Formats: sequence, C-alpha cells, structure tokens
Amino acid sequence: MKLLIDDAVWGSNQIFSEFGEVFTLPGREIRSESLKDFDALIVRSRTRVDEKLLRDANIKFVGSTVAGLDHIDKNYLEDNAITLSSAQGCNANAVSEYVISAIANLSKDYGFKLSNKTLGIIGVGNVGRRLEVKAKQLGMKTLLNDPPREALEGSDNFTSLESALSADIVTFHTPLKYSGPHPTYKLLDSHNFKHINNDAIVINAARGGIINETVWETTQTKANIIDCWENEPNINLNLQKSAYWATPHIAGHSIDAKFMGSFMIYKDLCKYIKKPLNDNIEHLINPELKIIRENNLHETLNSIYSFHADDKAIQDISNFENYRRNYPERYEWRHFETEYKLPKGI
Repeated sequence: MKLLIDDAVWGSNQIFSEFGEVFTLPGREIRSESLKDFDALIVRSRTRVDEKLLRDANIKFVGSTVAGLDHIDKNYLEDNAITLSSAQGCNANAVSEYVISAIANLSKDYGFKLSNKTLGIIGVGNVGRRLEVKAKQLGMKTLLNDPPREALEGSDNFTSLESALSADIVTFHTPLKYSGPHPTYKLLDSHNFKHINNDAIVINAARGGIINETVWETTQTKANIIDCWENEPNINLNLQKSAYWATPHIAGHSIDAKFMGSFMIYKDLCKYIKKPLNDNIEHLINPELKIIRENNLHETLNSIYSFHADDKAIQDISNFENYRRNYPERYEWRHFETEYKLPKGI
C-alpha cells in the first residue's frame, strides 16, 4: 500500500509506515497529480478532498485527522465507493481547555468572578459538552443551544439561540453547515447580533463563517476571542487588532488531539485492511508528569500553557500558516499535577 499524508499529520511515519510506503506533502500542495499510484490519502483541513482532487486517482481510503469535515465532499466519496475515516471529536478536550484558559485570563484582567457569569454555549456536541462540564465545575451558569440535540432529547436542557446569545460570555462550537434543517453559516448575523449585549464576551473556536465578521467588527463587545476565521490565512485585520486573543486556528492543536486524530484514522485503516492493531501505538504519548504549584486558576493554566504567544505570533499575519504548521508542544491538563484543583473533563 502507498499512502500520501499531509506532512502536518502527527506521527505520519511512526504510526502509518506499517501499512506500506509513506510519502508526505504540505496539505496545501496536495493536488490531483500528486495522487498517482497512491492507495490511501490522509489529510488535515488544508486539503479540499473532492472530485477535482480524486477523479483521476485510485484512492480507496481517505482519512481526515481533524474534527471538521467541511473540506471533504462526503457525497463524492460515497458515490465512488471510497472509504472515509473521520477523527471527529479528536480535539474536543483541547478546544474546551482553550476556552476555559481564555475565560480565566479575562476574569483576571477584567476583574470578574466566573461564578457570577453565564456562559452561552452554541453547539453542544463534542466540544460543547466538555466545556459545559468544566464551566459548571467552576460555578458558571450555562445556557445551551443545540437544535439537533433538542429535537432528539427534548427542550428541558436547552434554550433558544436568542437566549443563549444574551449570556455574559457567548462561545460557538457548531460545525459549519451551509444547508439542511440547521444551517450554521452566518448563524450570528445582522438580524440577531442585537441579542449580544455591549458588555459581552464573544468567542469563535468553531469554524470561520459561523459569525458574520463584517458585522462583528463593527459591533461593540467587552472582548473577542477569535481562533477560527473566514478566508484563512487572509484574516480580518480589524477583528485581529481589536481582539483580546487572536490566534491562528490552534485551539485544538494539543499534542493529545493531534495524536488522537492520527490514532482514530489508524484504527479505521486497520479495520479497512483487516489488520490487527499494534498495541504500542496507543501509548506513544507518555510525557513526564509535571507539577504546577500555583494556587489559582489563572496562574495554573498559564503555567501549563500560556496562549499569549499564540496571539502575538500572528500580529504579522504572514506567519499564520507557518505558525500552525510549526506549533509549539502543548499537552492537555491531564499530564500535570496541580495544587489548584482543575475542572475534570468527560
């Protein structure tokens, strides 16, 4: 088997070489002509996988090691009997930790207690569920909006979009959908931005395009946290300059998340070719346990990983892609022993 893999996929050779020959390219450089004689393609978000890319190739297995799937034409793959493996949920905990870290920094800098704030979570899937658990452990009241879940589970635990938008802190965690019963493209737009109060904090760590950035840049808020942008890497400079944190789509870029993205595809590829799992792969991440002796949330989280460098990294936006591709090592909270009791995940 010959595999072409985005060179930003974690452990590309270490994890996938047992399947055959591994070749790597930057995701943006993977073209139709790159795929000659390859059997499997493993990508991140920077490669658009559709008919244009695959029609002249013999690819039979596509793996996507990131959480979103808006770069994959699922209908084309299904119509052409190409197996799709997705790592949806792989970075959910990393993103929830990013949001809590942002909120902790805001709490320190703006002088408010988390227990006095409401958190509106728009999209309560893999990320939103984990964020809800952490926020509640920190004493926050949560307002949950998720129409697909509400349709299945009933309305008892959910609220309207307008109500969730009225929270003190509003954070988005939906997939990007342009059609269907619950489209999310420009979910926050000119017709409903009025529900965001002037003293609110707005966070987009979901997908660019969920918030209309043209409206957002002219709307007063207390602070904006922006990790996901339309037209990456050519991001909105007005929003970048005014944001509390403006980061280059790295909320989910922990080592744990990158490993899990690769591992989920590895397991599916083993199943696809009917090969037994190599038990050693599951234990590739085993960093030395580190002890953090700070006695408050803000200092503890910044000692684990401060996102301030990520914000500074793209003050020159020409660094956007390079910084993402060469992102510093960041491990999730579970690898640290902390004096301050951190909220646990699910």
